[in-house]
Amino acid sequence: MADIVGINGQREEFRVVGKPNLPGVLSYALATGVAKFGTDYTAPDMLFAKFLRSPYAHAKILSIDATKAKAIPGVVDVILWDDPDLMNLGGSPFGPPKSYLGTVAHQEKQEVGAIVVAESEELCEEALRQLDVQWEVLPHVIDLRKGAEPDYPVVRGPEDEGPPDMFSMPDPNAPAKQGNVSFVNKIEGDIEEGYKQADYIIEYDTNLPAFASHIPNPPASIAWWEDDPYHGPGKSLHIEGAVQRRENVGQMYHVPAEKTIQEGLFQGGKYCDWGLRMSQEITPLLAKRTGRPVRCANTREETFDFLMNERFCHLRVGFTKEGLITVIDDNSIADNGVPGSSAFGVAQDQGYGPYYTLKCQNISQKYKVVDSNRGKLYTSGQHCPFNWDTLTMAIAIIAEKLGKDPIDIAKLNLHGPTSQSDTDEVPSFEACIEAGRKYTDWNWHPARAKRLPDGRLHGASFRYQMCPRHAFSGYDCKLELRGGKVHMPTQGPCTGIYAVEANAMVVAEELGLNYEDVIVDFDYREKFTPVGGGSDGTTASSWAMKECANILKQKILESAIKAAENPPAPSMFGGFGGFGRQQAPNPLKGMKPEDLDMVGGNIIVKADPSKSIALASATQENIFATYSGRPPAALWSTGMGKMLDTMNTAYCEVAVDEETGEVEILKLSVVADPGKVMRLTSLESQIDQVMFFSQGCQLLEEYVFDERTGVRLNANMIDYKKPTMLDVPSVNRKFLETRAGNAAYGANGISHSLANTHLIIIAIYNAIGVWVDPPATPDKVLKALGKC
Repeated sequence: MADIVGINGQREEFRVVGKPNLPGVLSYALATGVAKFGTDYTAPDMLFAKFLRSPYAHAKILSIDATKAKAIPGVVDVILWDDPDLMNLGGSPFGPPKSYLGTVAHQEKQEVGAIVVAESEELCEEALRQLDVQWEVLPHVIDLRKGAEPDYPVVRGPEDEGPPDMFSMPDPNAPAKQGNVSFVNKIEGDIEEGYKQADYIIEYDTNLPAFASHIPNPPASIAWWEDDPYHGPGKSLHIEGAVQRRENVGQMYHVPAEKTIQEGLFQGGKYCDWGLRMSQEITPLLAKRTGRPVRCANTREETFDFLMNERFCHLRVGFTKEGLITVIDDNSIADNGVPGSSAFGVAQDQGYGPYYTLKCQNISQKYKVVDSNRGKLYTSGQHCPFNWDTLTMAIAIIAEKLGKDPIDIAKLNLHGPTSQSDTDEVPSFEACIEAGRKYTDWNWHPARAKRLPDGRLHGASFRYQMCPRHAFSGYDCKLELRGGKVHMPTQGPCTGIYAVEANAMVVAEELGLNYEDVIVDFDYREKFTPVGGGSDGTTASSWAMKECANILKQKILESAIKAAENPPAPSMFGGFGGFGRQQAPNPLKGMKPEDLDMVGGNIIVKADPSKSIALASATQENIFATYSGRPPAALWSTGMGKMLDTMNTAYCEVAVDEETGEVEILKLSVVADPGKVMRLTSLESQIDQVMFFSQGCQLLEEYVFDERTGVRLNANMIDYKKPTMLDVPSVNRKFLETRAGNAAYGANGISHSLANTHLIIIAIYNAIGVWVDPPATPDKVLKALGKC
């Protein structure tokens, strides 16, 4: 595919797009601390609020006596779950009354039962301590395999289930739920025939640990109500901290969008996490009850939500003596999380996953999905699909068994561009492999076959993935020429992905301007946002903005010609423009729009570029252009892996010390084809970020639970280990541009496709010859080697 529908999709020369772009529009605000996030907002006469949070993994509140808490000087309000205001907030016109704040907590630190409002956070804490809460501690599931046992206590009833999220895909043919286990099955092809075709069958486990999202700016909001002089009777709601969700919050309180004010647009880093926390929703109610601004903020300890759910995958894979896979038989136990968790990592993986990139069409996926009290996954996670590296492991094991390079095994099994039956090569994949071998000096060796001069064992690994464009979103773009300057208004949000900058770069490219000449106007009331599903946030929004820019260009040229044909009247001082100066003839007079172009901030005559006029002088009109739409559907959204266009490859080299168990990453390398690089700085940073996450979950990060109580023992920044700047190696990056995507200029983007759970783990296996489950801490490595 390619950008053949959009205007200038086949552009060959780029002055702005694809180049490094620093600083970004908001880099100064972020670097200097001027940027304000939810936790940074204050207001005069502000109150503070905190939720009661469960100290148990699973418990029910039987009663709360708030007498002592209410008696504390400075405590303004204590609201219990059965308060009419909370019942009205959580109720639905289509069901029985239901409080916004329940009495059952399904995980430790879940908001439950009560909210306190006071003059300070310290008083809130004291009021919570003085609540007399009677708890009924309920059974919990922390160990998924135990929770899946038929006689294990059930931890979730029908009344606990919320509505399915947008990614849930119920299987109507699956067996009925049994205890804590739901069954999600998807079987394609002929499994038994696949086994018959195989010369070898391997059986192995891929265990995926949960790890934390660690939003760097904990969720928080502050809200107040104010008189509205512009939109008639009724107070307006002013809320800061619920970025890009002000209309959702407004709807909760029956406030129209025009009366819901949100000036701050900085959201902070949230990797595919679009779920609002209760601290971002409750403040308007509390402000209305107290008549004062109210602030509610999570702490870091309260922001340890999952970026990926735990999962145990048991695989049987059949293949021929050449290495061609004939059958995939995946039996997984997956964490369903607490009520409200996303279906990513569960049913979603069956519809979009690594197996569909294979020529093999005999695929069985049987998942036991276990209700648990471990934690919550909001919307989606870093690794999507979570099970991609089950295939990466299969390729590594097959390569080891046959003594063949895993790249050759991958090449043999990857299907062609159009379907699983297509035997042609995928041009993007072949280009990535060719470049990757050279770029990394790739020289595969069997396990335990290479020692470094210092005696440590050397290991190497390889992985491929698609560079998908998810194609969920449409965009409403607007551009304006005002006072000779081009303005691009947007509501943001400012999330750290810098898609706004990419859009501005496209506008500059199409209008023949410098990037600095496009003025980005941030305004929460504007409709355009560059955020979309996955990489759509940059590539598809830029496609729509490209269309808008060309509509504006046409209008500018028409206006400039009109100005040339109708020059201003002579000044009373002589000449045109006054004070005795004779105005030069306008070179655009007599031209048609197709005779003109915009280059270097000027409107030029194509036939004679020396004839030009500066944009600021060509027209004095204010000119608007709008465009609503999106690029054609991407291959990912139509084929879910069964069709392939842009690809990426990743490579890792490690050194393992057999005496200490220490693992050192020697090299991380990426060769990726996003189709077309839009903003080089963003692409480089995206890859650095996903490798940071990948290193963390494979070498350091691990939730530790007390199985007896279900409580997390390391939900803090000291005991929960994440990589630091001193731990993270530099990532070698090489980018290709096949222009095979169909968003802006043939871009697809990169999304989270390079995030992985086992690239480093496989390199460790190649070094020491035995498997270590992530995180591969020194004690685990030594245990795998039989040394502890």
